[in-house]
Amino acid sequence: MPTKPNKMPTPAPSRTGRLPPVRVALWRPDALVAQTHPPDGETKNWWERLNKALGTTSSDFVNASLLQLQAAARSPFGNISEMHINAALAMIEAAAPKDEIEGALAVQIACTHTAAMAILAKLDSGFGTERRIAAFGSAAARLMKTFTLQIETLRRLRNGGQQFVRVEHVHVNDGGRAVIGNVTKSDTQS
Repeated sequence: MPTKPNKMPTPAPSRTGRLPPVRVALWRPDALVAQTHPPDGETKNWWERLNKALGTTSSDFVNASLLQLQAAARSPFGNISEMHINAALAMIEAAAPKDEIEGALAVQIACTHTAAMAILAKLDSGFGTERRIAAFGSAAARLMKTFTLQIETLRRLRNGGQQFVRVEHVHVNDGGRAVIGNVTKSDTQS
């Protein structure tokens, strides 16, 4: 039995032709694990949209990913934030994972972002010492660096990670001459 109806406004239709992101509703968000279900009016194709958003056909992968998102969306008071889970799902769907590897990386990216923002919110809480604020700032910086590395990893995973490196090294000794540019060697010697 739901504790409260979802009073979030329904997103406006997108001008870019994109569907609004897939969402979940929670039963018992104050429990250790909340059961997810489709929001009112979104039951049609809900499970297929979750599968597509996570880049999988596996029900187990979807369930495990939703549990991981719940763990990341838990408030310090023990409640699970439905809004944070739905924001993370929107981020994951925007990453458009093609398989479970990309889906797992997209879940990590969303969870890292959620954790970084939660720590940044604690910086202005007014209840910390300078040492505690420095620790929060350091943790947030590490999480944000991890976030960018995860984004780069996703890019490399999709593009093959190929790089082109051109190294040129020239030694010119005293009295020597150097030519700069493309040099071709002729077959005839004078």
